[in-house]
Amino acid sequence: MINRVILMGRLVADPELKTTNNGIAVTSFRIAVDRSYVKQGGERQADFFDIVAWRGTAEFVCRNFRKGSLIAVDGQLQSRQYQAKDGTNRTAIEVVVDNVSFTGERRDSSSYSSYERNDYSQPTEPAPTYSAGAPDDFQEMPLDDDLPF
Repeated sequence: MINRVILMGRLVADPELKTTNNGIAVTSFRIAVDRSYVKQGGERQADFFDIVAWRGTAEFVCRNFRKGSLIAVDGQLQSRQYQAKDGTNRTAIEVVVDNVSFTGERRDSSSYSSYERNDYSQPTEPAPTYSAGAPDDFQEMPLDDDLPF
């Protein structure tokens, strides 16, 4: 069986580190993931996913990510049953992460003010510029049949 989920999105709130009764670190947070298409004349839509991180991964997330941070998560989809305060049975579906990665520049949360206005598109930044290499920067390779690797 295969159960693998890879998502990249923005945190909708600051993650909060908690500990279980046994002292294990855990955090739950939600990310907004832009859909890859926009209906003609419509606005970009986002899907929201609940994420759970444990132990060192939970500590890493809480230390390095804030509301609006772009994050990539890799984990497994998990469902669990629970009883709500009103006594009804509910099902929660969440991604339990194995790996978390930075996906953009590290910035303070103030640079994501457009996100706080529910604009889920990425902030626009100028593309990096690259200078072309000079011919003297490269070395001639011999034209024999042996590959250099």
